[in-house]
Amino acid sequence: MDDETAVLADDGTRLWTRRGGTDGPGEPVLFCHGGPGLWDTLQAPAALLTGRRVYHWDQRGCGRSQRRGPYSVDRSVADLDAVRRHFGLDRVALLGHSWGARLALGYALAHPGRVSRLVLVSGTGIDDDATWHPRYQDAFFRVLGEDRARWEELRARGTDRTETEDRELAVLQWSVDFADRDLAREHAEAMATPWFGVNAECNATIGAELRQGSAGLLRERCAALEVSVLIVDGERDIRPRRAVDSLERVLPRVRRTTLAGAGHLPWTEDPEGFRSAVGAFLA
Repeated sequence: MDDETAVLADDGTRLWTRRGGTDGPGEPVLFCHGGPGLWDTLQAPAALLTGRRVYHWDQRGCGRSQRRGPYSVDRSVADLDAVRRHFGLDRVALLGHSWGARLALGYALAHPGRVSRLVLVSGTGIDDDATWHPRYQDAFFRVLGEDRARWEELRARGTDRTETEDRELAVLQWSVDFADRDLAREHAEAMATPWFGVNAECNATIGAELRQGSAGLLRERCAALEVSVLIVDGERDIRPRRAVDSLERVLPRVRRTTLAGAGHLPWTEDPEGFRSAVGAFLA
């Protein structure tokens, strides 16, 4: 049975958490969801990793956690450490998706002795955004296709959007993350259900910080990271996968798996491939 509880960060902010899975031989895994500004949508990949305890949380200000800043990468790392301590996990495997991959990597760099293994799914690497974001934006509009006009209309309304319109905008935006265009909208609707609302302030603040980051310093720190890392890509993720190449090259203990025919959420479109690759790495 899943157990939900509130964890207090060191400044008293309430963080929603859930312990799931079962006691078994598999190594426990703590999940870091994407965003920034979203909530945990990683129940499906967790269910694929059977025979182990799994731990989820909504990041500060997101989903079911308290809507309270400040928002920063360091603050997110500290909150993640509070979740780890709450569950009594001396060392734990981390699995981060998208922005969550960057967060998990940041945690491993700050606390390498607390991380047994690191799984980075659909991350964007450590290079400056300018090396990959223009190609991503071009691909985004190409895949969005005839929905672009509605997406732009909703975006232009800004804070005047209703909650229903906020959700519609998110579904349109998330639909590009799936390779199977016939099922893309259905998959995006599932991501938005239940709907907790995107924290735009969190997204903008952490996003701006990431754009100002120093790729050179990150490379130096990653080169010294003695934690085993698995990088998982979806072959048809519209974020250029070459953005992760430099991270793969610099990590001393890394392997990489690319799942054919899968997009940004590869467990959705290749669940068996995801289970096999991640399960074998965590065994």
